[in-house]
Amino acid sequence: MSRVTINDVARASDTSKKTVSRVLNNEPNVRDSVRQRVLAAVAELNYRPLTSARSLATNRSFMIGLLYDNLSPSYIMEVQAGVLEACEAKQYSMMVQPLVSTAPDFVERVESILSRHQPDGLILTPPITDHAKLLDHLRKSDLPFASIAPRHPKGCIGVMLREREAAAAMVQHLVSLGHRRIAHIIGDPKHGAGIWRLAGYRDGLQRAGLKEDPAYMVQGQFSFESGVAAARRLLALKQRPTAIFAADDDMAVGAIWAAAEAGVSVPGEISICGFDDTTIATQVWPPLTTVHQPVRDMGKRATEELLLRVLGKGEARMVEVDYEMRMRASTAPAP
Repeated sequence: MSRVTINDVARASDTSKKTVSRVLNNEPNVRDSVRQRVLAAVAELNYRPLTSARSLATNRSFMIGLLYDNLSPSYIMEVQAGVLEACEAKQYSMMVQPLVSTAPDFVERVESILSRHQPDGLILTPPITDHAKLLDHLRKSDLPFASIAPRHPKGCIGVMLREREAAAAMVQHLVSLGHRRIAHIIGDPKHGAGIWRLAGYRDGLQRAGLKEDPAYMVQGQFSFESGVAAARRLLALKQRPTAIFAADDDMAVGAIWAAAEAGVSVPGEISICGFDDTTIATQVWPPLTTVHQPVRDMGKRATEELLLRVLGKGEARMVEVDYEMRMRASTAPAP
């Protein structure tokens, strides 16, 4: 059987090749009746446009690259899902590339990836969002990019969340439950999230009139293993905390694991909460109290802003999304 072509779709929908192309590219100024006729023909014929042909016609690759250096698989999976959703809506494909942003040849590796794949734009995730040398290179090469939660958003497009405010709200929740010895497992300091959430933890303590205790502030790395290690230190203290606020869900789940290992009940003897509300938050027992960061939507919104710039369809900007508190069974009144 021969491959279905755009000419077949045009004949079946009684339109021109140009009209079919405009419908497939979701361009404006096509009558709804014509658009529906073309889409019906596409579905009936099971037409799949060749990316190579589109690339030759438009001098685009129709590919968006997602770069990440993040130890949290839950976070990255959610970002990927959002980026892919936005890409598919515009007939784009997605390339995913893990990297080590601290490597001495990091920028050279990115240059090699760009040379091989020629993406039309990039989605940058923390901490790559704040890699000064890479940002300078991308701006000089005039390659569009969108950033998720950059520490320095001025002049950038993408998406952000009020993470400091959200972290302070979580501490206030613990205070409202009667907790006064509240510990924090700190996120990776290379990430803006680690810095903002630590600042929010401190804000929350200050508003409650509570003094900081360095023994209750333990460094983590946004990973399950670092959450286990940090919680073990906290649980070994002579006067252990009655609540632990971890800077992400993976570390919070690690803290729950460490509490179970030590025979400390959650939330009966210690409350534990996290940040992000990734899938793991509802898969652990007890289900995790956390800050809902709409990670999937953030990936989608960042990609939508990037494609506005790539396709020249509007003014791209830095979008701010809202957080929500998700109260579940891992927190309870202080013992």
